[in-house]
Amino acid sequence: MRDFARSDDASVQAQLDRLARLSVPDGRLGLETIRALLERLGNPHRRLPPVFHVAGTNGKGSTCAFLRAMLEAQGYKVHVTTSPHLVRYNERIRVAGDLITDARLADLLAEVLDAGEDLKPSFFEVTVAAAFTEFARVPADACVVEVGLGGRFDATNVLEPDVLAACGIAALGIDHERFLLAPEQGVPELPLARIAFEKAGIAKLGCPLVTLDYPQPAQREIEATAARNGSPLVTRGREWSMSTSTTGLHYADGHGEVSLPLPALPGPHQPENAALAVAMLRHQERVGMTLDALATGICQAQWPARLQRLSPGPLTRDRELWLDGGHNPSAGDSLGRHFAGQRLHLVIGMLDAKDPAAIVKPLRAAIASISVVPVPGHDWHSPEAFGSGVPLAEDVPSALSALPDDGLPVLIAGSLYLAGEVLKLNGELPD
Repeated sequence: MRDFARSDDASVQAQLDRLARLSVPDGRLGLETIRALLERLGNPHRRLPPVFHVAGTNGKGSTCAFLRAMLEAQGYKVHVTTSPHLVRYNERIRVAGDLITDARLADLLAEVLDAGEDLKPSFFEVTVAAAFTEFARVPADACVVEVGLGGRFDATNVLEPDVLAACGIAALGIDHERFLLAPEQGVPELPLARIAFEKAGIAKLGCPLVTLDYPQPAQREIEATAARNGSPLVTRGREWSMSTSTTGLHYADGHGEVSLPLPALPGPHQPENAALAVAMLRHQERVGMTLDALATGICQAQWPARLQRLSPGPLTRDRELWLDGGHNPSAGDSLGRHFAGQRLHLVIGMLDAKDPAAIVKPLRAAIASISVVPVPGHDWHSPEAFGSGVPLAEDVPSALSALPDDGLPVLIAGSLYLAGEVLKLNGELPD
């Protein structure tokens, strides 16, 4: 799947066009290409500030957002690389707190693409190499790095113990089956156990691996991988715990009990992601943290297109409009819990490789109507995939205009690519 990056800056677009021509040969797995590329760039991944490396099926991006906000609340300069971008490719590379500028991005991508042209790297390998190259050059106090896909063979997994402060694994679920469940000898056969095996591949010698609690087959794989890699395992329910009440988030570990505010990010799953970030910060020794910084970060973290209520703008007008890029069963379950007991109109666009039931089924009791929209630049599910009589709208503005003026909220969901288009239309560019 290409990411179809676009830029209004001609010099950046010239490099993004080069990126778009890259492809990964079928069956190529491993870290050899990214390591060769980084070697030509001077191995910048070995000269990073303390790194917090986060994997997971759902919640890893939110966990990264909490980590960044908490570290910045402590007064630290923080590099961040996450994926995918929503509107601009620049969102993938945040340098000491700010999105990389167009002028710097154009030169950086040209440098990396020129260095690795004969290696035939992937879009994501070039992106990771570019991020690490810039992070090694610009002073900062910490790095937050989100795994792109899986963990074991993800390009970010070139990170070595010397630069790592802590690794974390957020919620697990079934997604990207073509890649993460591909047949291979010597790997777990149960799907969720295989997913856990792949995510736990980020564990490194001597670096804490901080996790949630998972079904037993998945938990066993994480424990085995952590032991095999020499990574101290820090698991919810054993080394740390969390609970919520109407008054806040209650966290406890071997260092003591703390009371924190509930996250400002909406959704029943966000306290768990915030607690995972807290646990990662409290079980490492590379950067100092105060309770005040943890509390401030929980309240200030932002993560666009994940249960985001859109601000007044060209799309919203007078409607309550929600946006979520979730596209797998775990994301659907979170949406179902958030909108339980409510009625809403669903505007959905999903890639044709995703299961429509993943989003629609958990929301079934809440849905007053469904409208289908295309996902710009991608192959998407037709209305028939969502039931008989479901209408197709030309685009999101058309879908919204066709809805009755009944005061019900509207949820736009199904794809992060669609979410990026919605943010652009409403004038809410991630910064």
